[in-house]
Amino acid sequence: MSQANQKPPHAPRCVFMLLMALWLIAFDRPVQGQELEPRAYTNTPIGMNFLLAGYGYSQGGILFDPAVPVQGANAEVDIGVLGFAHSFALAAKSAKYGLVLPYAGLDASGFVEGEYRERQVSGLADPSFVISLNLSGAPALRLEEFSRYRQTTITGATLRITAPWGQYDADKLLNIGTNRWSIKPELGVSHALGSWIVEGAVAATFYTANDDYFRGQQLKQDPIYSLQGHVIYSFEKGVWLALSTTYFTGGQATVDGRKNNNELQNWRSGLTVTFPVNKYHSVKLAGSTGVSTRTGTDFDAYFLAWRYRWGGGL
Repeated sequence: MSQANQKPPHAPRCVFMLLMALWLIAFDRPVQGQELEPRAYTNTPIGMNFLLAGYGYSQGGILFDPAVPVQGANAEVDIGVLGFAHSFALAAKSAKYGLVLPYAGLDASGFVEGEYRERQVSGLADPSFVISLNLSGAPALRLEEFSRYRQTTITGATLRITAPWGQYDADKLLNIGTNRWSIKPELGVSHALGSWIVEGAVAATFYTANDDYFRGQQLKQDPIYSLQGHVIYSFEKGVWLALSTTYFTGGQATVDGRKNNNELQNWRSGLTVTFPVNKYHSVKLAGSTGVSTRTGTDFDAYFLAWRYRWGGGL
């Protein structure tokens, strides 16, 4: 992070959680407590593959890790996402596994202990590995059997692991990578009512310690607990629209044993629309914004994704 000689006339900018980029993995699975995940547990024919390429942009404030006090936080982040997923059968239930590789660039600035600082950096963000299993209501079906399937109520579980392999510089306060592992178990339910689907999910994200935090400190963070809900309407020809909201709390951070008042108690809402181009290709548009923010994460985010599917007899 470099230092400027004087305060600039424009509003300072800072970083938002880059893992938001995982919001639109190929089978609709994102990460962390801040994301919105409509149709996360929809049944899919087994043996299918999904390739996703996307671009995301976000602008706004974010909670800084509490080693150094930051004021006037604001940021601009551009991020590209490449994802892959595969559907398969597990104990006669439908399941998926996937991988997301994000690459990001951020333009950030803020006041650290009264001094104006800037940071511009680009590089790989932390990759994410995901496996999900529909526990009931979504049997493992091949494509030729799937036309007879009608959803009623689906329950499912997901496990997401994020690896600390992104760009990271311990001498800088702001980085694209996090230099720590995270694991996120989740339970969800999806209920169909004609053309409508109502969904809900609860999750917790746990973090390992970052032992090489800014200026040689150790960062620890309490789990983030999240609750989200979605109302989805399916139009003709595979087009669907989702209105979503999520609440997340927790995440109190400790640096070398010192706690700051930075526990999250925030609400976000969003809109997602997807439409097929043909049986192989589809496009998804999504956006979200902060509704009620106790600490940080008051940002706007937008995402455009293209998805290609093949295999499984398609």
